[in-house]
Amino acid sequence: MISIIIPNYNHAPYLNQRINSILNQTYKDFEVIILDDCSTDNSRDIIEQYRNNEKVSTIIYNSANSGNTFYQWDKGIQLAKGEYVWIAESDDWCEPTLLETIITGLENNKDAALGYCQSYCVNDDNSIRFQSNHTKLEEYVDGKFFLKNFILPRNPVFNASMAVWKKEAYLKMSKDYIEYRRIGDYLFWVELVNYGAVFISGKLLNYFRMHDRNVSANSFNSGTSFIDHIPLYKKLLERKLIDKKDFRMAMKKSYMQFRLAEKKLPKENARIIRRLFSEHAKSIGGFKLYFYLKQIQLFSKKLLRV
Repeated sequence: MISIIIPNYNHAPYLNQRINSILNQTYKDFEVIILDDCSTDNSRDIIEQYRNNEKVSTIIYNSANSGNTFYQWDKGIQLAKGEYVWIAESDDWCEPTLLETIITGLENNKDAALGYCQSYCVNDDNSIRFQSNHTKLEEYVDGKFFLKNFILPRNPVFNASMAVWKKEAYLKMSKDYIEYRRIGDYLFWVELVNYGAVFISGKLLNYFRMHDRNVSANSFNSGTSFIDHIPLYKKLLERKLIDKKDFRMAMKKSYMQFRLAEKKLPKENARIIRRLFSEHAKSIGGFKLYFYLKQIQLFSKKLLRV
């Protein structure tokens, strides 16, 4: 069975589409757990429409906002009765075959701990901003290889709604991700893939809604994503989840992204990010990495004509 967790906060305009896209899945062995984090809109009215649905096992309304969606993730997982878990974000929706596709892939390889499909990223008007892709219709990848060669260069699991995973693997990993308000999902996948292989479906079955209330989009636009990720890479190195080569590669990738976005970021955040790169390059990456980042800075100044 799959336990489907819907953590909601003020997503009333999207809830019917979200919940109906779950109830209309071709794969039927699932329960739905709805967790509302003290919404101030009419979310409760919409959620109550599903109170008596046979698939809805649990509805919980928080009396105070938790301030962090990852507390809601953990609460839902603790309630989950299924072998597999799907965090279905309350403002997304999906094709009817999403569960059937991913679960078939997971069950065909008992070593697989995580499975995901491809996703459209859409604006509020349902126009497509971009879409993810994979070069094969389906593939299994070793978990640690996936961390080094997929997540660190460019995390392909950028939306929880596109992924299903084994609860057993979650029970083995640390819960450090809960302490990260903005990038907890990134650390979640980093931890999870250490406990099994990854099934990748090349099918586009998920719709990730991007809007001004979206945490991941806002954190990148403000620069807080960089502020969070740079110290996190150091922690991953210290915990031996990545090695020094991985650390350098992640820092180089992030720095190049920062240089392209720097002029659009708040000045104070840009100053903090530059300091973090400098400190972490010298203290962990060594002189070679620090020199490399300085070379990127000089090159990007010419490229951006600043």
